[in-house]
Amino acid sequence: MYRVILIAAAAALVSSAALAGDLSSNPPTSTQTCLDVDGSSLPVVCSVPASRLDKRENFCSCPEGHQVTTPVCTSGQKPQAENRTFVRARRAAARDGSLLGDIYQGQPMCVAPRRG
Repeated sequence: MYRVILIAAAAALVSSAALAGDLSSNPPTSTQTCLDVDGSSLPVVCSVPASRLDKRENFCSCPEGHQVTTPVCTSGQKPQAENRTFVRARRAAARDGSLLGDIYQGQPMCVAPRRG
């Protein structure tokens, strides 16, 4: 019984360390987006710090649709226009729950950074 508790505690510690690594990057390198079944974007609800300088997101959820991890565009990158071919490609790429590393027409599938 003691081993089971110890293993569960170690697993919780590892998962919280991974989560803290994502939360500590300011500005963030990835965020959550919500996608409809056809691949079009839906509104996402995020809890953010009460600071215009801190761009991190504490928690994001999707009231509707499928939640997907998406990279934030770096300087010099722009998010792709929402057209039919991009929406189809994004739907296919998001089947694994992430758009990290996915490319559309030579550019990463990213979202614009959050503004203060």
